[in-house]
Amino acid sequence: MATINPYITFNGNCEEAFNFYKSIFGGDFTHMERYKNTPNVEQVPKCEGEKILHISLPINSHTILMGSDNCCDADSEFDSEVHFGNNISLSISTKSEEETTKLFEALSKEGRISMPLQKTFWDAYYGMLIDKYGINWMVSYEYPKK
Repeated sequence: MATINPYITFNGNCEEAFNFYKSIFGGDFTHMERYKNTPNVEQVPKCEGEKILHISLPINSHTILMGSDNCCDADSEFDSEVHFGNNISLSISTKSEEETTKLFEALSKEGRISMPLQKTFWDAYYGMLIDKYGINWMVSYEYPKK
């Protein structure tokens, strides 16, 4: 069965915010990746390399708070500025590619796909969408580590 976790997007102060959350909830970051460390850094939109591409902070055994900095791309057809209302997504982690596809297709019906499902450089089958009610979703299946 899928799990759902909150994913917050920031306008450049993700690391500061997550250090604040860490001081409250405790624990350690299980993942922190900067834009400058991506395999195809030359393809990263106009973005500062020190910005956070992805960060994860476990809150308890069932919930992970995740986030990133917005990496503006003026050529995008989607709203690139982060503001209250578009700064939070629900991130679904699934158990298979099939479950990922099923949930993604159902949630995107009458909605808008912002990133089609695809295999990623971080070994996941991943896509993003905005459902017909304006809710941001991230749907992901992480391939087993070899």
